[in-house]
Amino acid sequence: MTIAPALPTATETVLAVDNLRKIYDEGTDHANMAIDSVSFEVDKGEFVCIVGPSGAGKTTLLRCISGLASPSSGAVSFEGRTLTEVPEQLGLVFQDYSRSLYPWFTNGENIALPLAARGVARSERAARVTATLESVGLGHVEKKYPWELSGGMQQRVAIARALSYRPELLLMDEPFASVDAQTRFDLEDLILKVRRELGITVVLVTHDIDEAIYLSDRIVVLSKNPSVVREVVDVKLGAERSQVDTRASRQFLDLRSHLLSLVMPASS
Repeated sequence: MTIAPALPTATETVLAVDNLRKIYDEGTDHANMAIDSVSFEVDKGEFVCIVGPSGAGKTTLLRCISGLASPSSGAVSFEGRTLTEVPEQLGLVFQDYSRSLYPWFTNGENIALPLAARGVARSERAARVTATLESVGLGHVEKKYPWELSGGMQQRVAIARALSYRPELLLMDEPFASVDAQTRFDLEDLILKVRRELGITVVLVTHDIDEAIYLSDRIVVLSKNPSVVREVVDVKLGAERSQVDTRASRQFLDLRSHLLSLVMPASS
């Protein structure tokens, strides 16, 4: 399968991370600086991946970007406004799909629940549930329960739930780490397809360098703890991406070598 990402045609900053620091147990003898003076921007319609060694604070950074955690200093701006809470225009997808979905609710009910909490009318909720499940290729599982589905299908439901908000920015934390390799490839192509069709901005955290190259327009490379930005790498692989051809291309292999040279020293 060949996927054509919807590359941005105009520059408009939607997310700005400015000199962000996060210190756990600040003011105590056990203070731990997880993130130190991280800055980068994401333009509207971009797909940006964040990579770095284990323990680099990638998830902490994503939590600060989402408004789920407060930075110790610095700021995160979303559409020009300083972020102080989780914005309604934000969708979130986490790694552990088994903990993201309520097993006693049907898949459709899992998607509808947060919409109800936001005050979306019942008829509109039903329409969004149907539309988002169809967009991830699961129009037939609305009445089934999560435990009746494979791991990859459950993660598709979690993605559908995030898309039901109609987000302008989708944040994803290691979303494909808990599935097998073939399912991972399928989900990567799915998120590229959804991104192209909806024109949304995506920021995805991953430890998989190949995945970051395949998905991204740009890659933010973090150092080991405390994290700083080592480099922001442009990914110029063309509009169309193929799991076979793209990953075998000289450009892909050169990018992999360069990213490994950044991440491996950062891990030592």
